[in-house]
Amino acid sequence: MKKKRDTVVPNNKSELREFTPLAIILGILLSVLFGAANAYLGLRVGLTISASIPAAVISMGIVRIVLKRDSILENNLVQTIGSAGESLAAGAIFTLPAAFLWESEWGEAGHISFLNIFLLTLVGGILGVVFMIPLRRALIVKEDGILPYPEGQACAEVLISGEEGGAKASTVFKALGLSAVYKFFSNGLKVFPEGISFNINSKVFGGTAFGMDALPALMGVGYIVGPKISAFMLSGGILAWFVLMPLLNMIGGAEIAAMTPNDVWGNYIRYIGAGAVATGGILSLIKSLPMILSSFKESMISLKNRDKAKEVDRLDTDISGKLSIVLLVISVILIFLLPSVPVGIVGALIIVVFGFFFATVSSRMVGIIGSSNNPVSGMSIATLLIATLILKATGNTGHSGMLAAISIGTIVCIIAAIAGDASQDLKTGYIVGATPKYQQIGELIGAAAAALAIGGVLWLLNTTWGFGGEELPAPQATLMKLIVEGVMDGNLPWNLVIIGAFVAIMAELVGVSVLPFAIGLYLPLSTSTGIMVGGIIRLIIDKVKNKSAAEKEAATTSGTLFSAGLIAGEGLMGIILAVFALIPIGASTLADTIDLSGSTPLSQIATLVIYLLLALYLLRVIFKNFSKKNK
Repeated sequence: MKKKRDTVVPNNKSELREFTPLAIILGILLSVLFGAANAYLGLRVGLTISASIPAAVISMGIVRIVLKRDSILENNLVQTIGSAGESLAAGAIFTLPAAFLWESEWGEAGHISFLNIFLLTLVGGILGVVFMIPLRRALIVKEDGILPYPEGQACAEVLISGEEGGAKASTVFKALGLSAVYKFFSNGLKVFPEGISFNINSKVFGGTAFGMDALPALMGVGYIVGPKISAFMLSGGILAWFVLMPLLNMIGGAEIAAMTPNDVWGNYIRYIGAGAVATGGILSLIKSLPMILSSFKESMISLKNRDKAKEVDRLDTDISGKLSIVLLVISVILIFLLPSVPVGIVGALIIVVFGFFFATVSSRMVGIIGSSNNPVSGMSIATLLIATLILKATGNTGHSGMLAAISIGTIVCIIAAIAGDASQDLKTGYIVGATPKYQQIGELIGAAAAALAIGGVLWLLNTTWGFGGEELPAPQATLMKLIVEGVMDGNLPWNLVIIGAFVAIMAELVGVSVLPFAIGLYLPLSTSTGIMVGGIIRLIIDKVKNKSAAEKEAATTSGTLFSAGLIAGEGLMGIILAVFALIPIGASTLADTIDLSGSTPLSQIATLVIYLLLALYLLRVIFKNFSKKNK
């Protein structure tokens, strides 16, 4: 990786154009745009789309093609700032709507003002970047080649291909266009559904379902992370959907037998998955602790020796330790000053401790499966469980205790999301030769811009449609609300959470990579099956014989480029469709008026055929590269 990085940008300050006014302004605009679009998308479907690659593509289109400026580092800084908006929005919409719902139920106004939202999200954004700074050398540099960081690598390939042009750029943008068209017809025009699913209700084996999200981005992620990690995720999904759910259906009585598979997953399996993800995070932190401590030590030594050195290598410079401490102190003070949100000293301590813990876990997790599949809401569930218990034990109950819990969860959720995004961006920067310090400052700028915008977006959406309804069901935030109420009222299914913890421990003991396994247990099976398709394609390429190492590397790279385009195309089109969804036409929106078909068995067969054709095309691109090498 280092060799590749050094060939992209010379390490010569006089030849660099990186932290420029154009990059900052364009990055802020993209941060606000992606934050607003993904806030709506997440409130509607419970998922957000990583904006790093879309931001990189848009930046190249504006900076390189329109303005005729040739600077890969400038484009990289734009995507760094722009992607922060999506990450901050994801953390906010997974938690804050719960406070709006309570406000409606209790009939008490003023608990969640614009100023509260701004301060909560700003603190989360600052701490997410600050906590990632000492982890950079441990996760990005020392584990280079170990943690794949799929979207970070994909984003770097997009930037490099745009810089070099030629066949590489053609591969990326061909896949980008194909993926965008696929997304437009499936999600925009709804010509065919985005996945397949069917319930399994036979007398011999029932109470579950099988499905696959036939999304180009999932195929791309599966190819980049490889067959092993894809299989670990799928194994977690198999345990949930083909072991635990049929078992519950068999022994759970008439009440569970009458539930749909999705209801069983939402009411039971998801709590088991949350326990597994939280335990997997703890185990990951324990294993990473020596490296983290070593990274802190190196950072402190670097801080002491910086003044003595004549010149510091820009490729290894971070925001100074002193500034990081100042930002941390300011954030803690802001937590105390939050108006109408009774967090207090206990809440501040919980935020700092759990914030750093989940920043570490999130940064490592996205290194495995990418930002789009990072279960930030699972980390928020774990935080809410423990934070609510502590608040209840210290006497902070009732309405004030619930608001304090959701405020803590909001900040920690944003910390995890921003830390994960920052680590992906730093991986991209590591490959293309960017300055880490400028990227970290860019993350802070993007987070601050999005924090200013997200309050207005949430108030607008809540005023227009209201959270928890058909238009904006806010599924993640509704779950957070139920968890806090369940702990405060003493009716949370702790047995399911503990079961999930022991499942994660069992996976660790038998040598299974616990984080992707736990993520597969927590996420719907359809997500893991979609990713596995890409993993199988990568496995086919890895098993090809009678090819030299150079030929295999060239073929694998062409597949990575194509996969990067698949991720970018779906991300761009997803954000465009999210914006279309806000355009009113009479009593509905533009997105609601376009629906050419429903989901029928025939349409699902069409989806499966189209997705398999896309997989075959990816294989063709790779094997075509083999043929070229042989010539």
